[in-house]
Amino acid sequence: TSLFPFQDGRGQLIFYERPDSEGPKVSHYSICPTADPAGLVAVLSQALGVQGVVKKERRLYVVGQTHVHLDRVEGLGDFLELEVVLSEQQSPEDGERMARRLMEELGVQEEDLVAGAYLDLLLAEGSPT
Repeated sequence: TSLFPFQDGRGQLIFYERPDSEGPKVSHYSICPTADPAGLVAVLSQALGVQGVVKKERRLYVVGQTHVHLDRVEGLGDFLELEVVLSEQQSPEDGERMARRLMEELGVQEEDLVAGAYLDLLLAEGSPT
């Protein structure tokens, strides 16, 4: 689950449901807009506790059906994430082909790929969250 605050004070709570596995994966998500991101964080923290906090700056670009995320993650560095948005008639294999084609165009090699969420990486490094 992620909370994305925007400069105008609004925010979005996003719940991701995806396997914790290496390589391309299908992801389902739900988005809930909020006018009070700080209040929502406080309530969820009290109700569920906090495993950690990931601070990042994201730039989003769209290339065809692919969202290209350029993330600068505090304590980890810079990352690129490709998120192919599939239509109902497209298969996960179609999405993987599109992602791999864009990886090739961008010069991203298989050995450049990183498994796990940013929080997992921070916790593995022993970085404070």
